[in-house]
Amino acid sequence: MEFSGGAMSGTPSRPPAAGTVTAVTVHGPLGVLDLTVPTDATLADVAVAYAAETGLPVPLPLVSRTGEPLQMATEVGAAGLVAGSVLVAVDPSSRPAPPRRAGSGESRSNGLVPGPASSTWLTVAVAVAVAAAWSATRLDPDDRWPAIAVLLLAAFVGCLPLGALATQRVLAAPAFAAAAAFAAAWDPLDERLPTVFGAAALAAAVTAGVGRALADPDSSAEVGLRIQMVVGAAWFALAGVGALTNVAPQVVWAVLFLLAVLGARFVPEVAIDVPDQYLLDLERLAVTAWSARERPTGRRGRIVVPEQAVSVVAARGARTVSAAAVAILVVVVVSAPMVLWTADLPLDRIGARCLVGFGGGTLLLAARSYRHVLARRLLRLSGVISVSLVALVVLGVMGPGKPSDGSSLPGFLAMAAIALAAILVLVGVLVGRGWRSAWWSRRAEVAEAVCGSFAFGALVVAVGFFRHLWEVTG
Repeated sequence: MEFSGGAMSGTPSRPPAAGTVTAVTVHGPLGVLDLTVPTDATLADVAVAYAAETGLPVPLPLVSRTGEPLQMATEVGAAGLVAGSVLVAVDPSSRPAPPRRAGSGESRSNGLVPGPASSTWLTVAVAVAVAAAWSATRLDPDDRWPAIAVLLLAAFVGCLPLGALATQRVLAAPAFAAAAAFAAAWDPLDERLPTVFGAAALAAAVTAGVGRALADPDSSAEVGLRIQMVVGAAWFALAGVGALTNVAPQVVWAVLFLLAVLGARFVPEVAIDVPDQYLLDLERLAVTAWSARERPTGRRGRIVVPEQAVSVVAARGARTVSAAAVAILVVVVVSAPMVLWTADLPLDRIGARCLVGFGGGTLLLAARSYRHVLARRLLRLSGVISVSLVALVVLGVMGPGKPSDGSSLPGFLAMAAIALAAILVLVGVLVGRGWRSAWWSRRAEVAEAVCGSFAFGALVVAVGFFRHLWEVTG
């Protein structure tokens, strides 16, 4: 009993004599193989022939193309296999385990299943922690310690790798530590506020580092914790440099806001990290006279990038983009109102408004290039907050320099803003999904570049450097 086989090619082999042999195709873990087998051979013989041709250590069981198991003692003719039939060699050890129900096993024992509901409650807990820290600052320094101790205890419990919600708790733990540090270091002076927020950012970074060290290295929280460590350390370093150089507080807030705006543009470029072995196959490049003549023993047409590796890289990139968008939102919410508030001189005030306004426009335009829904919404929220703060300052609702002469300028600006908003809504309805077209995409790229350039140029005016040169030359 003889078998003839070879790698599948585009040209089919000559059909064998009818009734004696037949041609079947076997798919397996080491590639695809065409075999010409006698009709009185058993499926076990076919499995042995496939293992011998591909170099498998043991024969594998065969199933039909629909996944139906086949009896290995059945003959090829009796199994109904004709020329062109397809068999699949399945490795039992590589079959995935059946999925467990959400209510079974460990999740059923404690009644907790990670999901959107638990994420919502943890977000509410973080908001309560921020409110508790702000309320503690209204008390005397000696009366703040009970609230600080509770916040620190919550941060410590969140870092413990226990329970079904440990991955989500460890992401929220740095917020409790930051709230405790903020309440402990609170000082209402404008010159000390950058240091106060820098201390809170450092506490969050340290807590994120502790949680990352205790958590599973393969946990999905690893990326978010790393982002918190980087952002918190950078924030503290910037605040520390500002305190050591004795610069105006608006300098720290303006630089921090601009870094958040630039981060929205450059985060997607570093979010996806593909391993080098998937980008360059050194084995295929090392072609010599010996390797060209020898017969390949591996799978034919092997997949250079496994599907599972693609899923892992994509999931890690999505988590990186989401964590970066959350960090950008937090930085914008803190730095945007502070740079508008601390720039109290007329010329600096103009630069601060231009910086926050053009920065908000940059965030809104950068959000359209994000395909991740959560990141896109967070960036749009950051842009809307920035533009809204500028509108409130211009209308005199908040910030220094409120108009007290009873002029009609704020009312006129309010009416103009409402009319402009109505026109923009009408244009948006008419255009529909036009931003996804090539024409609108090019215009949006140009608008984003222009807004980013203007925001970068407004930084010189917002920090007071332009005013300083003016005073020196004057």
